[in-house]
Amino acid sequence: MTKARLLRLSVVLVSIFMILLIIVYWDNVGTAHFYLHTSFSRPHSPGGIPGITAGEDWEALPDVDEFLAKLLSSSLKQNSSISRKTEQLLVQGSTKPALSNLEENVRGYDWSTHNARNSLDQEKLQIERQRTLREFCANSSFAFPTKERSFDDIPNYELNHLIVDDRHGIIYCYVPKVACTNWKRVMIVLSESLLDQGVPYRNPLDIPREHVHNTSTHLTFNKFWRRYGKFSRHLMKIKLKKYTKFLFVRDPFVRLISAFRSKFELENEEFYRRFAIPMLKLYSNHTNLPTSVSEAFGAGLKVSFSDFIQYLLDPRTEKMAPFNEHWRQVYRLCHPCQIDYDFIGKLETLDEDAAYLLQLLKVDRLLRFPPSYRNRTASSWEDDWFAKIPLAWRQQLYKLYEADFVLFGYPKPENLLKD
Repeated sequence: MTKARLLRLSVVLVSIFMILLIIVYWDNVGTAHFYLHTSFSRPHSPGGIPGITAGEDWEALPDVDEFLAKLLSSSLKQNSSISRKTEQLLVQGSTKPALSNLEENVRGYDWSTHNARNSLDQEKLQIERQRTLREFCANSSFAFPTKERSFDDIPNYELNHLIVDDRHGIIYCYVPKVACTNWKRVMIVLSESLLDQGVPYRNPLDIPREHVHNTSTHLTFNKFWRRYGKFSRHLMKIKLKKYTKFLFVRDPFVRLISAFRSKFELENEEFYRRFAIPMLKLYSNHTNLPTSVSEAFGAGLKVSFSDFIQYLLDPRTEKMAPFNEHWRQVYRLCHPCQIDYDFIGKLETLDEDAAYLLQLLKVDRLLRFPPSYRNRTASSWEDDWFAKIPLAWRQQLYKLYEADFVLFGYPKPENLLKD
Protein backbone atom coordinates (compact mmCIF):
# COMPACT_ATOMS: atom_id res chain seq x y z
CA MET A 1 0.00 0.00 0.00
CA THR A 2 2.82 2.37 0.90
CA LYS A 3 4.61 1.64 -2.38
CA ALA A 4 1.45 2.39 -4.38
CA ARG A 5 1.06 5.73 -2.62
CA LEU A 6 4.69 6.60 -3.24
CA LEU A 7 4.27 5.71 -6.90
CA ARG A 8 1.22 7.94 -7.25
CA LEU A 9 3.01 10.77 -5.45
CA SER A 10 5.98 10.41 -7.78
CA VAL A 11 3.74 10.59 -10.85
CA VAL A 12 2.09 13.76 -9.52
CA LEU A 13 5.43 15.40 -8.76
CA VAL A 14 6.86 14.52 -12.17
CA SER A 15 3.73 15.91 -13.86
CA ILE A 16 4.00 19.17 -11.93
CA PHE A 17 7.69 19.44 -12.79
CA MET A 18 6.98 18.95 -16.51
CA ILE A 19 4.26 21.60 -16.45
CA LEU A 20 6.67 24.05 -14.84
CA LEU A 21 9.29 23.32 -17.48
CA ILE A 22 6.75 24.00 -20.21
CA ILE A 23 5.78 27.31 -18.63
CA VAL A 24 9.40 28.44 -18.39
CA TYR A 25 10.79 27.25 -21.70
CA TRP A 26 7.83 26.88 -24.06
CA ASP A 27 8.08 29.17 -27.07
CA ASN A 28 11.24 30.80 -25.74
CA VAL A 29 9.48 32.94 -23.18
CA GLY A 30 12.72 34.84 -22.75
CA THR A 31 13.07 34.99 -19.00
CA ALA A 32 16.68 36.03 -19.22
CA HIS A 33 15.55 39.62 -18.87
CA PHE A 34 12.35 39.03 -16.96
CA TYR A 35 13.56 41.27 -14.15
CA LEU A 36 15.84 43.55 -16.09
CA HIS A 37 15.49 47.09 -14.74
CA THR A 38 15.81 50.43 -16.39
CA SER A 39 15.82 53.77 -14.63
CA PHE A 40 12.00 53.54 -14.63
CA SER A 41 11.98 50.44 -12.43
CA ARG A 42 10.93 50.46 -8.83
CA PRO A 43 13.65 49.86 -6.22
CA HIS A 44 13.92 46.47 -4.58
CA SER A 45 15.55 45.17 -1.46
CA PRO A 46 18.91 43.38 -1.92
CA GLY A 47 17.68 40.25 -0.20
CA GLY A 48 14.51 39.78 -2.20
CA ILE A 49 13.70 38.55 -5.64
CA PRO A 50 14.96 41.10 -8.21
CA GLY A 51 12.17 43.39 -9.28
CA ILE A 52 9.78 42.55 -6.44
CA THR A 53 9.61 45.00 -3.58
CA ALA A 54 9.63 43.54 -0.09
CA GLY A 55 6.65 44.17 2.13
CA GLU A 56 3.16 45.00 0.99
CA ASP A 57 3.72 44.74 -2.80
CA TRP A 58 5.19 41.28 -2.48
CA GLU A 59 2.64 40.02 -0.02
CA ALA A 60 -0.20 41.44 -2.11
CA LEU A 61 0.66 39.27 -5.08
CA PRO A 62 -1.78 36.39 -5.61
CA ASP A 63 -0.35 32.97 -4.79
CA VAL A 64 -0.08 31.98 -8.45
CA ASP A 65 1.67 35.24 -9.35
CA GLU A 66 4.08 34.80 -6.43
CA PHE A 67 4.81 31.25 -7.46
CA LEU A 68 5.39 32.14 -11.12
CA ALA A 69 7.56 35.11 -10.21
CA LYS A 70 9.83 32.92 -8.06
CA LEU A 71 9.92 30.20 -10.69
CA LEU A 72 10.73 32.46 -13.62
CA SER A 73 13.43 34.36 -11.76
CA SER A 74 15.39 31.15 -11.29
CA SER A 75 16.41 31.07 -14.96
CA LEU A 76 18.05 34.52 -14.88
CA LYS A 77 21.63 33.33 -14.42
CA GLN A 78 21.25 30.53 -16.93
CA ASN A 79 20.39 32.85 -19.83
CA SER A 80 22.43 35.97 -19.04
CA SER A 81 25.50 34.81 -20.98
CA ILE A 82 23.39 34.24 -24.09
CA SER A 83 22.07 37.80 -23.88
CA ARG A 84 25.55 39.26 -23.62
CA LYS A 85 26.64 37.42 -26.78
CA THR A 86 23.61 38.68 -28.67
CA GLU A 87 24.20 42.28 -27.63
CA GLN A 88 27.79 42.01 -28.83
CA LEU A 89 26.47 40.94 -32.25
CA LEU A 90 23.91 43.73 -32.38
CA VAL A 91 26.35 46.49 -31.53
CA GLN A 92 28.46 45.61 -34.60
CA GLY A 93 25.78 47.17 -36.77
CA SER A 94 24.49 46.29 -40.20
CA THR A 95 26.48 45.49 -43.30
CA LYS A 96 23.49 46.13 -45.60
CA PRO A 97 22.88 49.44 -47.35
CA ALA A 98 19.77 51.38 -46.34
CA LEU A 99 16.64 50.74 -48.41
CA SER A 100 16.01 53.11 -51.29
CA ASN A 101 12.26 53.34 -50.60
CA LEU A 102 11.21 56.97 -50.19
CA GLU A 103 9.72 56.26 -46.77
CA GLU A 104 13.05 54.95 -45.51
CA ASN A 105 15.21 57.76 -46.88
CA VAL A 106 17.31 59.55 -44.30
CA ARG A 107 17.07 63.30 -44.77
CA GLY A 108 18.19 65.98 -42.39
CA TYR A 109 18.22 63.92 -39.21
CA ASP A 110 20.35 65.12 -36.33
CA TRP A 111 22.33 62.28 -34.75
CA SER A 112 24.27 64.61 -32.45
CA THR A 113 24.55 63.68 -28.80
CA HIS A 114 21.90 65.25 -26.59
CA ASN A 115 23.36 67.30 -23.78
CA ALA A 116 22.53 67.02 -20.09
CA ARG A 117 20.16 70.01 -20.20
CA ASN A 118 18.09 68.34 -22.89
CA SER A 119 17.94 65.13 -20.85
CA LEU A 120 16.76 67.10 -17.85
CA ASP A 121 14.05 68.76 -19.96
CA GLN A 122 13.00 65.34 -21.24
CA GLU A 123 12.73 64.04 -17.71
CA LYS A 124 10.47 66.93 -16.71
CA LEU A 125 8.43 66.45 -19.87
CA GLN A 126 7.82 62.80 -19.02
CA ILE A 127 6.79 63.65 -15.47
CA GLU A 128 4.27 66.17 -16.79
CA ARG A 129 2.83 63.80 -19.42
CA GLN A 130 2.42 60.98 -16.93
CA ARG A 131 0.91 63.33 -14.33
CA THR A 132 -1.68 64.56 -16.84
CA LEU A 133 -2.62 61.02 -17.83
CA ARG A 134 -2.93 59.73 -14.28
CA GLU A 135 -4.90 62.74 -13.06
CA PHE A 136 -7.56 62.39 -15.74
CA CYS A 137 -7.71 58.62 -15.33
CA ALA A 138 -8.42 59.22 -11.63
CA ASN A 139 -10.85 62.10 -12.25
CA SER A 140 -14.35 60.74 -11.75
CA SER A 141 -15.92 63.74 -13.49
CA PHE A 142 -14.11 62.92 -16.75
CA ALA A 143 -15.75 59.86 -18.28
CA PHE A 144 -15.35 57.94 -21.51
CA PRO A 145 -16.18 54.36 -22.61
CA THR A 146 -14.15 51.54 -20.97
CA LYS A 147 -12.47 53.95 -18.52
CA GLU A 148 -13.68 52.23 -15.36
CA ARG A 149 -13.03 48.63 -16.33
CA SER A 150 -10.10 46.69 -14.86
CA PHE A 151 -7.28 45.06 -16.78
CA ASP A 152 -8.97 41.68 -16.27
CA ASP A 153 -12.07 43.04 -18.01
CA ILE A 154 -10.20 43.82 -21.23
CA PRO A 155 -11.00 41.14 -23.83
CA ASN A 156 -8.04 39.19 -25.12
CA TYR A 157 -8.47 40.45 -28.68
CA GLU A 158 -8.06 44.04 -27.46
CA LEU A 159 -4.54 43.28 -26.22
CA ASN A 160 -3.14 42.70 -29.70
CA HIS A 161 -1.27 46.03 -29.81
CA LEU A 162 0.99 45.27 -26.83
CA ILE A 163 4.28 43.95 -28.22
CA VAL A 164 6.59 42.22 -25.72
CA ASP A 165 10.39 42.05 -25.77
CA ASP A 166 11.36 39.57 -23.06
CA ARG A 167 15.08 39.96 -23.78
CA HIS A 168 15.19 43.55 -22.56
CA GLY A 169 12.05 43.76 -20.46
CA ILE A 170 10.10 46.12 -22.73
CA ILE A 171 6.42 46.37 -23.69
CA TYR A 172 5.44 48.67 -26.56
CA CYS A 173 1.85 49.55 -27.43
CA TYR A 174 1.82 50.52 -31.07
CA VAL A 175 -0.51 53.16 -32.48
CA PRO A 176 -0.87 53.21 -36.27
CA LYS A 177 0.09 56.51 -37.92
CA VAL A 178 2.44 57.34 -35.04
CA ALA A 179 5.81 56.05 -36.33
CA CYS A 180 4.71 52.52 -35.46
CA THR A 181 6.45 50.93 -38.47
CA ASN A 182 9.87 52.01 -37.24
CA TRP A 183 9.12 51.26 -33.59
CA LYS A 184 8.06 47.77 -34.62
CA ARG A 185 11.39 47.46 -36.43
CA VAL A 186 13.18 48.44 -33.23
CA MET A 187 11.25 45.80 -31.28
CA ILE A 188 12.13 43.14 -33.88
CA VAL A 189 15.85 43.93 -33.56
CA LEU A 190 15.75 43.92 -29.76
CA SER A 191 13.70 40.75 -29.38
CA GLU A 192 15.40 38.94 -32.27
CA SER A 193 11.98 37.79 -33.43
CA LEU A 194 12.98 37.75 -37.11
CA LEU A 195 16.04 36.30 -38.80
CA ASP A 196 17.80 37.24 -42.03
CA GLN A 197 19.58 34.19 -43.46
CA GLY A 198 19.71 32.65 -40.00
CA VAL A 199 21.03 35.77 -38.28
CA PRO A 200 18.91 38.27 -36.29
CA TYR A 201 18.44 41.65 -37.91
CA ARG A 202 20.79 44.27 -36.49
CA ASN A 203 19.68 47.39 -38.34
CA PRO A 204 15.98 48.28 -38.14
CA LEU A 205 15.97 49.75 -41.65
CA ASP A 206 17.06 46.41 -43.13
CA ILE A 207 13.74 44.83 -42.17
CA PRO A 208 11.30 44.76 -45.12
CA ARG A 209 8.05 46.60 -44.52
CA GLU A 210 5.91 43.54 -45.32
CA HIS A 211 7.58 41.62 -42.48
CA VAL A 212 7.21 44.48 -40.02
CA HIS A 213 3.40 44.40 -40.11
CA ASN A 214 3.08 40.63 -40.25
CA THR A 215 1.30 39.70 -37.01
CA SER A 216 3.27 36.47 -36.69
CA THR A 217 6.49 38.48 -36.31
CA HIS A 218 5.65 39.91 -32.90
CA LEU A 219 4.85 38.40 -29.50
CA THR A 220 1.76 40.26 -28.35
CA PHE A 221 -0.38 39.88 -25.24
CA ASN A 222 -3.34 38.46 -27.15
CA LYS A 223 -1.16 35.44 -28.08
CA PHE A 224 -0.50 34.53 -24.46
CA TRP A 225 -3.70 32.56 -23.99
CA ARG A 226 -2.92 29.93 -26.59
CA ARG A 227 0.66 29.67 -25.34
CA TYR A 228 0.23 29.75 -21.58
CA GLY A 229 -3.43 28.90 -21.05
CA LYS A 230 -4.83 29.79 -17.64
CA PHE A 231 -1.48 31.27 -16.59
CA SER A 232 -1.62 33.92 -19.36
CA ARG A 233 -3.19 36.75 -17.35
CA HIS A 234 -0.89 36.09 -14.40
CA LEU A 235 2.13 36.33 -16.71
CA MET A 236 0.79 39.52 -18.28
CA LYS A 237 0.37 41.17 -14.88
CA ILE A 238 3.88 40.21 -13.77
CA LYS A 239 5.37 41.58 -16.98
CA LEU A 240 3.31 44.76 -16.74
CA LYS A 241 4.63 45.22 -13.21
CA LYS A 242 8.28 44.55 -14.03
CA TYR A 243 8.81 45.65 -17.64
CA THR A 244 9.22 49.17 -19.03
CA LYS A 245 6.04 50.10 -20.91
CA PHE A 246 5.88 52.83 -23.55
CA LEU A 247 3.70 54.21 -26.32
CA PHE A 248 3.79 57.09 -28.80
CA VAL A 249 0.79 59.32 -29.50
CA ARG A 250 -0.17 62.15 -31.84
CA ASP A 251 -2.67 64.98 -32.15
CA PRO A 252 -5.89 63.00 -32.75
CA PHE A 253 -7.22 65.13 -35.64
CA VAL A 254 -3.85 65.18 -37.38
CA ARG A 255 -3.67 61.40 -37.00
CA LEU A 256 -7.05 61.13 -38.75
CA ILE A 257 -5.81 63.27 -41.64
CA SER A 258 -2.70 61.10 -41.92
CA ALA A 259 -4.79 57.91 -41.91
CA PHE A 260 -7.08 59.29 -44.61
CA ARG A 261 -4.15 60.33 -46.81
CA SER A 262 -2.35 56.99 -46.63
CA LYS A 263 -5.39 54.73 -46.95
CA PHE A 264 -7.67 56.59 -49.35
CA GLU A 265 -5.53 59.04 -51.37
CA LEU A 266 -3.11 56.29 -52.36
CA GLU A 267 -4.15 53.12 -54.16
CA ASN A 268 -4.80 50.53 -51.49
CA GLU A 269 -6.75 47.49 -52.64
CA GLU A 270 -7.68 46.23 -49.20
CA PHE A 271 -8.95 49.57 -47.91
CA TYR A 272 -10.76 50.29 -51.16
CA ARG A 273 -12.79 47.08 -50.94
CA ARG A 274 -13.36 47.07 -47.18
CA PHE A 275 -14.01 50.76 -46.59
CA ALA A 276 -14.01 52.96 -49.71
CA ILE A 277 -16.75 51.08 -51.59
CA PRO A 278 -19.22 51.24 -48.65
CA MET A 279 -18.37 54.93 -48.06
CA LEU A 280 -18.89 55.85 -51.72
CA LYS A 281 -22.22 54.04 -51.76
CA LEU A 282 -23.52 55.45 -48.47
CA TYR A 283 -22.30 59.03 -48.57
CA SER A 284 -21.71 59.82 -52.26
CA ASN A 285 -24.62 57.82 -53.72
CA HIS A 286 -22.42 55.92 -56.16
CA THR A 287 -23.60 52.59 -57.58
CA ASN A 288 -21.96 49.94 -59.75
CA LEU A 289 -18.51 50.82 -58.46
CA PRO A 290 -15.39 49.22 -59.98
CA THR A 291 -14.09 46.17 -58.15
CA SER A 292 -10.45 47.31 -58.17
CA VAL A 293 -8.93 50.47 -56.77
CA SER A 294 -6.94 51.20 -59.95
CA GLU A 295 -10.14 51.26 -62.02
CA ALA A 296 -11.85 53.48 -59.45
CA PHE A 297 -8.97 55.97 -59.34
CA GLY A 298 -8.84 55.94 -63.15
CA ALA A 299 -12.53 56.91 -63.21
CA GLY A 300 -11.96 59.64 -60.62
CA LEU A 301 -13.88 57.78 -57.93
CA LYS A 302 -12.20 58.53 -54.61
CA VAL A 303 -13.45 58.81 -51.05
CA SER A 304 -13.53 62.44 -49.93
CA PHE A 305 -12.44 63.60 -46.50
CA SER A 306 -16.08 64.52 -45.89
CA ASP A 307 -17.13 60.93 -46.69
CA PHE A 308 -14.53 59.69 -44.20
CA ILE A 309 -15.77 61.97 -41.41
CA GLN A 310 -19.37 60.92 -42.04
CA TYR A 311 -18.27 57.30 -41.81
CA LEU A 312 -16.62 57.90 -38.44
CA LEU A 313 -19.69 59.69 -37.06
CA ASP A 314 -22.23 57.24 -38.44
CA PRO A 315 -23.56 55.12 -35.51
CA ARG A 316 -23.96 52.18 -37.91
CA THR A 317 -20.19 51.99 -38.36
CA GLU A 318 -19.37 50.69 -34.88
CA LYS A 319 -22.42 48.43 -34.88
CA MET A 320 -20.96 46.59 -37.86
CA ALA A 321 -17.40 46.32 -36.50
CA PRO A 322 -14.96 48.22 -34.24
CA PHE A 323 -13.03 51.09 -35.80
CA ASN A 324 -10.06 50.03 -37.89
CA GLU A 325 -6.82 50.39 -35.93
CA HIS A 326 -5.68 53.31 -38.13
CA TRP A 327 -8.46 55.53 -36.77
CA ARG A 328 -9.38 53.75 -33.55
CA GLN A 329 -8.86 55.92 -30.48
CA VAL A 330 -5.59 55.45 -28.60
CA TYR A 331 -7.41 54.78 -25.32
CA ARG A 332 -9.04 51.76 -27.02
CA LEU A 333 -5.77 50.50 -28.47
CA CYS A 334 -3.48 50.91 -25.46
CA HIS A 335 -5.75 51.10 -22.37
CA PRO A 336 -3.82 53.92 -20.64
CA CYS A 337 -6.06 53.97 -17.56
CA GLN A 338 -5.54 50.23 -16.99
CA ILE A 339 -1.83 50.10 -17.83
CA ASP A 340 0.66 52.33 -16.00
CA TYR A 341 2.93 53.47 -18.85
CA ASP A 342 6.47 54.44 -17.92
CA PHE A 343 7.10 56.56 -21.01
CA ILE A 344 4.76 58.58 -23.22
CA GLY A 345 6.30 59.76 -26.46
CA LYS A 346 4.75 62.10 -29.01
CA LEU A 347 5.18 62.25 -32.76
CA GLU A 348 5.52 66.02 -32.50
CA THR A 349 8.75 65.51 -30.54
CA LEU A 350 9.65 62.13 -32.05
CA ASP A 351 13.37 62.70 -32.60
CA GLU A 352 14.09 63.88 -29.06
CA ASP A 353 11.72 61.42 -27.39
CA ALA A 354 13.07 58.42 -29.30
CA ALA A 355 16.70 59.23 -28.51
CA TYR A 356 15.91 59.77 -24.84
CA LEU A 357 13.85 56.58 -24.56
CA LEU A 358 16.58 54.40 -26.08
CA GLN A 359 19.04 55.85 -23.56
CA LEU A 360 16.70 55.09 -20.68
CA LEU A 361 16.19 51.55 -21.94
CA LYS A 362 19.99 51.22 -22.12
CA VAL A 363 19.85 50.01 -25.73
CA ASP A 364 21.12 53.17 -27.42
CA ARG A 365 24.45 51.47 -28.10
CA LEU A 366 22.72 48.58 -29.82
CA LEU A 367 20.70 50.58 -32.33
CA ARG A 368 19.35 53.97 -33.32
CA PHE A 369 15.76 54.84 -34.00
CA PRO A 370 15.27 54.93 -37.80
CA PRO A 371 14.89 58.55 -38.90
CA SER A 372 11.69 59.16 -40.83
CA TYR A 373 11.38 61.48 -43.78
CA ARG A 374 10.34 65.02 -42.90
CA ASN A 375 7.16 65.23 -44.98
CA ARG A 376 4.85 64.42 -42.07
CA THR A 377 1.24 65.55 -41.91
CA ALA A 378 1.46 68.85 -40.03
CA SER A 379 -0.92 70.18 -37.41
CA SER A 380 -1.03 73.46 -39.36
CA TRP A 381 -2.98 71.61 -42.06
CA GLU A 382 -6.02 71.10 -39.82
CA ASP A 383 -7.73 74.35 -40.81
CA ASP A 384 -7.55 73.52 -44.52
CA TRP A 385 -8.65 69.91 -44.13
CA PHE A 386 -11.62 70.75 -41.92
CA ALA A 387 -12.65 73.92 -43.76
CA LYS A 388 -15.43 72.14 -45.69
CA ILE A 389 -16.55 69.97 -42.76
CA PRO A 390 -19.73 71.33 -41.11
CA LEU A 391 -19.26 72.76 -37.62
CA ALA A 392 -21.67 70.24 -36.08
CA TRP A 393 -19.64 67.37 -37.50
CA ARG A 394 -16.39 68.81 -36.14
CA GLN A 395 -17.94 69.11 -32.70
CA GLN A 396 -19.20 65.52 -32.82
CA LEU A 397 -15.80 64.35 -34.02
CA TYR A 398 -14.09 66.09 -31.11
CA LYS A 399 -16.42 64.31 -28.68
CA LEU A 400 -15.52 61.02 -30.34
CA TYR A 401 -11.79 61.62 -29.80
CA GLU A 402 -11.97 63.86 -26.72
CA ALA A 403 -10.42 61.26 -24.40
CA ASP A 404 -7.29 61.10 -26.56
CA PHE A 405 -6.98 64.89 -26.58
CA VAL A 406 -7.37 65.17 -22.81
CA LEU A 407 -5.42 62.12 -21.60
CA PHE A 408 -2.34 62.97 -23.64
CA GLY A 409 -2.36 66.72 -23.13
CA TYR A 410 -3.38 67.94 -26.58
CA PRO A 411 -5.17 71.30 -26.52
CA LYS A 412 -8.78 71.44 -27.58
CA PRO A 413 -8.87 72.78 -31.19
CA GLU A 414 -11.11 75.73 -30.37
CA ASN A 415 -10.65 77.30 -33.80
CA LEU A 416 -12.29 74.26 -35.39
CA LEU A 417 -15.13 73.99 -32.87
CA LYS A 418 -16.50 77.55 -33.09
CA ASP A 419 -17.98 79.62 -35.90
